[in-house]
Amino acid sequence: MSELEGRAALAGQAAPGDERFDEVLRPHSLDEMIGQDRLRENLGVFVRAARERGEPLDHVLFHGPPGLGKTSLAHVVAREMGAAIRVTSGPAIERAGDLAALLSNLERGEVLFIDEIHRLPAAVEEILYPAMEEFKLDLLVGQGPGARSIRLDLPRFTLVGATTRAGLLGSPLRDRFGWSARLEYYPVPDLERILERSARLLGVALAADACGEVARRSRGTPRIANRLLRRVRDFAEVEAGPGCAIEAARARFALERLDVDAAGFDRLDRALLLALLEKFDGGPAGLETLAAAVGEDKGTLEDVVEPFLIHQGFLARTPRGRVATPHARAYFGAPEPSTGTQRKLF
Repeated sequence: MSELEGRAALAGQAAPGDERFDEVLRPHSLDEMIGQDRLRENLGVFVRAARERGEPLDHVLFHGPPGLGKTSLAHVVAREMGAAIRVTSGPAIERAGDLAALLSNLERGEVLFIDEIHRLPAAVEEILYPAMEEFKLDLLVGQGPGARSIRLDLPRFTLVGATTRAGLLGSPLRDRFGWSARLEYYPVPDLERILERSARLLGVALAADACGEVARRSRGTPRIANRLLRRVRDFAEVEAGPGCAIEAARARFALERLDVDAAGFDRLDRALLLALLEKFDGGPAGLETLAAAVGEDKGTLEDVVEPFLIHQGFLARTPRGRVATPHARAYFGAPEPSTGTQRKLF
């Protein structure tokens, strides 16, 4: 879908929801993608080689923090290969029969995308081993003493897996992917280019200084950048009317109302760091203890909050627990830890 088609698609929706926006703003080819340069270059080579050989692309695993484009890449792979894509997720496949039904209905060259693949049940995961390696489907027919196993041939397909926690994938599954690629947080210049493209598609007059302001507060994540852009647009339109230009002052006002500070921290980021600094003298403190202190699920802290804080140098994971770094102390103006306090507490 071109940018012109994207604008037309949005214009045809009176009040499109987030899913519609995500669909239109999502890149549809490797050339449209911004950032992740080494990954895109390598993927382009693999796609071109597979097309020239007339073969489906080898299985691919994308891993990294949420919002960096793993789902978009799966759709890009399908488009670049000229193939249909079937989308599901690990939690949605509860029984071995669910996956068997998906696999047996694939056509040659199709892409099967499994999001959060690390959450596949063990019994389901085992069906994938021969399917990925030999393109065979092992089924158990009947029950009890009369049960028998049959093996069905599958067409050659491409499995694209995505996960935010690659460490939870078992080695037998991980090793069957032909290529595993990690998506990294985006630098501010790449986020600015993404925001410029999104603003064009949304018909938003986004000034360069406002674009930089939003990009710096987007936690290195395109999904967050696009979401903040839409909310900044909302504030600007209510204040000055539809079609108004968004300048830095308006962007800062909107972002402050959204509780997103200059470092990109939201309320939960600040709550976690301040709890660690003020209640536990900077740590170490256990994840469950911190989750109770801020009133949030520990999985959310571990998967969504901590990766960015660690990447930015504000938090460290140690064998004894989480520790606030000197960078975090300086940012919040917290005093140095009391001598011997950590030994007494832990």
